[in-house]
Amino acid sequence: MEINFLAVLVAALSSFVVGFIWYNPKVFGTIWMNEIGMTDEKAKKSNMLKIFGFTFIFAFMLAFMMQVLTIHQFGALGMIGGDTTKALPSYQAFMTDYMDAFRTFKHGAFHGFFAGLFLALPIAATNALFEQKSWKYTLVTAGYWIIVMTLMGAIVCGWK
Repeated sequence: MEINFLAVLVAALSSFVVGFIWYNPKVFGTIWMNEIGMTDEKAKKSNMLKIFGFTFIFAFMLAFMMQVLTIHQFGALGMIGGDTTKALPSYQAFMTDYMDAFRTFKHGAFHGFFAGLFLALPIAATNALFEQKSWKYTLVTAGYWIIVMTLMGAIVCGWK
């Protein structure tokens, strides 16, 4: 079981595509800007290199971990401590039989969706409660992450 860095890279970049659509003024961008008090003038003063640079790093980190959440074979690798050279022969027999089991875009999307619903939503909602943000803000923000994690899960699990 190896890390597929190309799949992780594409999954990370997919968050930008979703964000471009999701936060477009014709979709949820205007709602989001109103909810956080963002203006066009304030946005223009932002350091976009810093914002998009760190956004990519964080998206890459998330996509990297989505492999563990969506690809069950990583669980088998974890059961042997991660070092295949020290594994019993039964590990290789198991991996030979099940190497591609549940390795589909659909299965990855399924786990990605539930990861978004049960990880991203509670985190975004908890932050929004303490920051006294509206439910509109919460749903726009969490909705974005649920979609992104669904897509990332699909990409990293289905890409072989």
